[in-house]
Amino acid sequence: MGFADQRFNVNLSILFTELPLLERPAAAAAAGFSAVELWWPWIDSPTPEQSELDALKKAIEDAGVRLTGLNFYAGQLPGPDRGALSVPGEESEKFRANIDVAIAFAGSLGCTTFNALYGNRVEGVDPAEQDALALENLVLAARAVGRVGGTVLIEALNRPESPKCPIVSAPKAIEIVDKVNAATGLGNAKFLMDLYHLSMNGEDLPSVIESYAAKTGHVQIADNPGRGAPGTGSLPLEELLDQLSKAGYDGWVGLEYKPGDRPSAEAFDWLPAEARTAR
Repeated sequence: MGFADQRFNVNLSILFTELPLLERPAAAAAAGFSAVELWWPWIDSPTPEQSELDALKKAIEDAGVRLTGLNFYAGQLPGPDRGALSVPGEESEKFRANIDVAIAFAGSLGCTTFNALYGNRVEGVDPAEQDALALENLVLAARAVGRVGGTVLIEALNRPESPKCPIVSAPKAIEIVDKVNAATGLGNAKFLMDLYHLSMNGEDLPSVIESYAAKTGHVQIADNPGRGAPGTGSLPLEELLDQLSKAGYDGWVGLEYKPGDRPSAEAFDWLPAEARTAR
C-alpha cells in the first residue's frame, strides 16, 4: 500500500496556475500525470462561447490527459464565493444555466463527475430559504447528470477559510447527499472527501473515513498546515489514503494543493514518477 497504489489527478485550478489555462494540461502531462480535474474555468460566465470550450477541449486532448472531474459554475472562485446554487437570484440562475453546458463539455471528454459547491450564506436571506433553493438546484443537477450516468459531488469546506459557508463538516455534507438522493431516487449524489478541509475543521479523519467511505465519490488532498504538497505539513496522508483503500474506495485522488514558492512542476517530488500515471 502507499501513494504508489493510488490514482492521482492534478487540479489545474490550483496547480500550474502560473501558466495560461490552455497550457496547463500539457504541463501536467509533462510532469508525468495522465488525469486532471478543474474548477469551472470561466468565473464570469456559466455559458462561455463555444470557441472557448472547444479550445480547452483541444488542449486537454492534445496533451493526452483525461478529464476526470469538473466543478459546476461556482461564482468567483478563486475569490470570495463558495458556490452559487444556494444564492437566490442571478447566481442561482447562472448555476442552472451552467448545468447542461458543463455536462456537455465534460461529457465530450468522457468525464461524468461534477462538484456542486453549495455557496455562502447571504445576509438578510433566511437560511431555510437558501437551503430549499439549494436542494431544488441539486436535484436538478443530479437528474441531469443521471441522464449521462454521472455523479454529483457535495463537498465540505472548512470554517476558518469559508466562514459564510454552511457546509463545513463531513456530517453536514452527508446530510445534503442523503437529501438529494432521497429526492431523486437515483443515488448518484456522493460525498467529496477533502482531507485538507476536514482537517482544518478539526475532524477526526480516520473516523470520517470509517463512517463515510461508502458514500464517497471523490477524494482531494493537501497537507495541513499550509495547504501544500504531502510532506510539507503534518497530516499522515499516506496512511489515510491506505485506510480509504482498505475501506473500499478505489476512485481518483485529486491533488488540490498549492505548490508554494516554486514552479508547480517541482511540487511533485513526494511522488515517484512511475506512480503518477494512473493505472
